Amino acid sequence: MPTTASPFTDIALARRSPRQFLPAPVSPSDIRGVLDDAQTAPSNSNTQQWTVHVVSGAARDALSKELLRAEEEGRTSPDFTADYGDGVYQERAQAQAAGHYRARGIERADREGRRLAVRENLEFYGAPHVAFLFMPVIGDGVRTAGDIGMYAQNFLLSLASRGLGGIPQTILGFYADTVREFLGVPEDLKLLFGISFGTADRTAPVNEFRRGRVPLRQSVVLHDTPGVIDGQ
Repeated sequence: MPTTASPFTDIALARRSPRQFLPAPVSPSDIRGVLDDAQTAPSNSNTQQWTVHVVSGAARDALSKELLRAEEEGRTSPDFTADYGDGVYQERAQAQAAGHYRARGIERADREGRRLAVRENLEFYGAPHVAFLFMPVIGDGVRTAGDIGMYAQNFLLSLASRGLGGIPQTILGFYADTVREFLGVPEDLKLLFGISFGTADRTAPVNEFRRGRVPLRQSVVLHDTPGVIDGQ
């Protein structure tokens, strides 16, 4: 078979995590198409343990206000930890944050500017829609969380294939109780994260920031698989 770029490669390379969206809603047919595509994700023994709530319109605006109020009152309620450790993963997260703030013109010493930037997460970066991904916790929950990660990647790539954008937001999971109460979700379903989505604002400077990836040799070890990475 010839070695050529595929449409999938183009879509994967085109996918970004925009941090500013246009307010125009996505068509119902496109939202349905994205959900249909996401539903094809593989899962352990085909258990399909994801429960997804899509919030738009007046409900989206009201939920954003509830999240901002929870933030102001310090009412965090995460179902899962968000810790990068003290090594290379923490360094990558810090580099990501520094690049993001530079793109927004926020200085390192500008604590108020950084606080307001964080609050924009709870306004879904202006996106007209947000999908919340809930999961049951069975055992240690790792396999279910992995399945939901595959669902989310399908969701994000489907958005990209339609010229739309989406950003996974761990911070939305920091307010799990607030979201559950607002949406009427039972306590036994845990909030992993949310995905704000819509049409990215291509004129926004923050959306020009490109998040790099480490070289393959830093994350892949080959065994009897020559010719893929130089020196391995």
